[in-house]
Amino acid sequence: MKFPTAGVGPAIGAALVMAVGIGFGRFAYTALYPHMVQDGVLSLSGGSLTASANYGGYLIGALLAIKAKPASAHRVCLWATAGTALCLAVLALLKATWAIVAVRGIAGVFSAVAMVAASLWLLEHRKHLHGAPLLYAGVGFGIALSAEFVVLAAQLGSDSQGLWLMLGISSFVLGLLAAPVLKAGGEEDFAQVTVTPGGDDSVRQLPLVMIYGLAGFGYIITATYLPLLVKTALPDVDPAHVWAVFGLGAAPSCFLWHWARLQLGTKKSLALNLVVQAFGVVLPVFLPNGAGYLTSALLVGGTFLGTVTIVMPAAQRIASQVRGNLLATVTVIYSIGQILGPLVANNLYQASHDFSGSLWAAGAALMVGACMSLVAL
Repeated sequence: MKFPTAGVGPAIGAALVMAVGIGFGRFAYTALYPHMVQDGVLSLSGGSLTASANYGGYLIGALLAIKAKPASAHRVCLWATAGTALCLAVLALLKATWAIVAVRGIAGVFSAVAMVAASLWLLEHRKHLHGAPLLYAGVGFGIALSAEFVVLAAQLGSDSQGLWLMLGISSFVLGLLAAPVLKAGGEEDFAQVTVTPGGDDSVRQLPLVMIYGLAGFGYIITATYLPLLVKTALPDVDPAHVWAVFGLGAAPSCFLWHWARLQLGTKKSLALNLVVQAFGVVLPVFLPNGAGYLTSALLVGGTFLGTVTIVMPAAQRIASQVRGNLLATVTVIYSIGQILGPLVANNLYQASHDFSGSLWAAGAALMVGACMSLVAL
């Protein structure tokens, strides 16, 4: 089965919004955080507080985005992209922990707004459902690109504040590339291009929302602590390289899981996605070494955006049957799962002084989601 190729330009524009808003604005911190600690800009506790502020901001942004309308989503995309670039650049000027926490919280707001607005604009306003894999691949592209930018600039002698400035400028450039496409924002009828999934593709709202929340909880523990685990197992390797592997696995996976949905339908493809993701999450428990962490990065990176690629279009397809902005609603629940993940991980770590219990909890949540996909969705 061939994918439709019409309208690649709008999908690329929306993908750039995702790359800036999520890949740079949200996840670049994972690669940059060790440098901030090394430079004495943040302590370990300050770093945790900063991450929590970003998760909280993401939740606030998702709640605000519930009011977003498809017809005006392109303007919201532009504001979210500009706001993200500004937040990244401002971090180059800050040394006080409270100020960094505040700006990362604001950046989290822009990240959630970018996610919802880009999805609304492409999937609902443009009716461009077959552009979903390219749209969400933008996140993986942004993760990989920002991570390698951090590695390159650090090797050239830049400190953490210089790294933030570099990311801010890069985000602004990517936003300029996306702006003409978003401003054009025409009304081509992409609905004429139809792609029929295999199997029963009907879903129910409540199970879909619950499964997405479990997925948010399940992946975020690996996404949060992977660089720390890698630094312990591979002290001579820059953790940002492994984080780039995470992003490089994520980008093409969107197309793989879109294809899987077309072949298997939403329920089976989502269940398969969550099972593979659960295996990747718990793998470091059995292989606590470099190979285990790299494989975990590939498996989790290669599935977490696949979950988004399956769920968000499914939510859009039933959006007209429910009240409110369903794309924003599932993003809210996903963000709640992301907030709960590190909190649970921290409590379990305090009790056992390792991350095994946290990884088992995350894997269990993903397996519950997989079962729900088959029996409740």
